[in-house]
Amino acid sequence: MDMTGRALIAGEASGTTLLLRSPISFWGGVDPHTGRISDPRHPNYDDCITDRILIIPATAGSSSSSAIMLELLRNGLAPAALLLVRHDGILALGVLVARELGYGTIPVIELSPEISGLLPDGVAARVKGTGSVEIL
Repeated sequence: MDMTGRALIAGEASGTTLLLRSPISFWGGVDPHTGRISDPRHPNYDDCITDRILIIPATAGSSSSSAIMLELLRNGLAPAALLLVRHDGILALGVLVARELGYGTIPVIELSPEISGLLPDGVAARVKGTGSVEIL
């Protein structure tokens, strides 16, 4: 199954999907030293986001989330790709700053709610080029 979204940051990635079951704030919600969801109130508490195709329904906003994404990339603990149901320039900013600092980059794709509802949790997926997502 192939789906296309809008690439906020183009790139290639593959991994297993992790569908977050509720919005998340990376600031206080994700540990940049372990790559795990650290908010005990989040339904995905203790799930590891490292090397996953992370499907995020929405963020619960801190502008400091970009700093956590930057740290995840610097520490080699970032997701393989971000698939956002709602546009989030803050997380994308963290990826762009990491790229400029030489920490690497990951694709960031914005998906429509209709498309994101077709993405299952825990399956192999690939992000290709400028916004195509393929379930393997």
